[in-house]
This record gives sequence, C-alpha cells and structure tokens, in this order.
Amino acid sequence: MRNTLMMLVALMCALTVCADLTPAADFNLQKMSGKWYTVALASNAQWFVNNKAGMKTGTAVIVLTEGGDMDVTYANLKDDGSCFRATHTAQKTETPGRFTFHSHVWNNDKVVTIVVWVVTIVEVVNDDYALLHIIKTKEGVSAASILVYSRTPELSEVVQQKFTQLALEAGVLPDNAVILPHNAECPAV
Repeated sequence: MRNTLMMLVALMCALTVCADLTPAADFNLQKMSGKWYTVALASNAQWFVNNKAGMKTGTAVIVLTEGGDMDVTYANLKDDGSCFRATHTAQKTETPGRFTFHSHVWNNDKVVTIVVWVVTIVEVVNDDYALLHIIKTKEGVSAASILVYSRTPELSEVVQQKFTQLALEAGVLPDNAVILPHNAECPAV
C-alpha cells in the first residue's frame, strides 16, 4: 500500500511538472517506430552531471506494442567493447505522445524505491528527428531531461538550435546540454 501511494505521489509530481508541455500535434507512434540514434542529451540531474563527459551516441529501437504502448530497446557500446543494453516499456497515457515508465529500484536497505518517468514527445519529424522531454521523479524529487533522437548519427544545425532552446526552457544549465560524440554501434544480437 505504501509503495502504491508513493508511486501515485511521484506520478502526480511528474505530471504536474510536464503538464504545460504539449506533445507533438501529429504524433503517430507507428511512424515513430524503428531505429533512432541518441545524439544529444541535456539534464541538471546529478547522474548526468557526473557522467556526461564519458557519454557517446547509442541507439534506441522503438516498437509499438499490441496495446499501444512503446517498447524501447537501448544499446550503447562501452569503451571496453562490451555493450550496455536495456529494454523498457513505456505505457501510453490518455494524451497521444505522452508515456509513463515505472521503475522499481532496490536501494541498500532492500526497500523498493519507485521511480516514475514521464516522457513527452515534444516534436517529431518521423524520418529525421524527435525531441523528447523527460521528467524523472524519485522520492518526490523531479529532474528534467531533454533527449534528441535522430534517424542518422548526424545532427543538423536547426535541430541543435531546437534542442538548445528546449533545454533552456526546461531550466537545464547550458553546460549540461551535450551533443554526444559519435560512437560505433553495438553488434546485433
């Protein structure tokens, strides 16, 4: 019961933070499905500030589920040649272009900490790029991130400017908006 209550509080906090962002008017998850490159990221979250210097491009493959949710499989090639891979299912909300993801993280005391992510697809040109605004709420504290997906590892000047502007609007410090350096891809599994 306590975990459910904490999850609801976290979700309400996250939804309140991103309520003023309107998802892309013409959002179509079927058209957004497929392979994307993660080419830019911005956040004031401490995990990002601590790790941004070593981050590089990766891939994200989006698949529409039968229920209309979004499966996202991430892959990043590490410096040692191994791959980090993760798959998450983001549940659709009543607003097209807005999804939630719930993560249950075990902390040192073996107590479940519920982390809620609210993902808003702010702008998308399905054959080119997508701008995502992500609110992560953990233990009542929310942090915003801006993510750029691109169909190619390259990022145009126009999209860079849109990314920078959205990051500033989200309150991200300019030093924490990073165009990720190119990286080789993980081998197919």
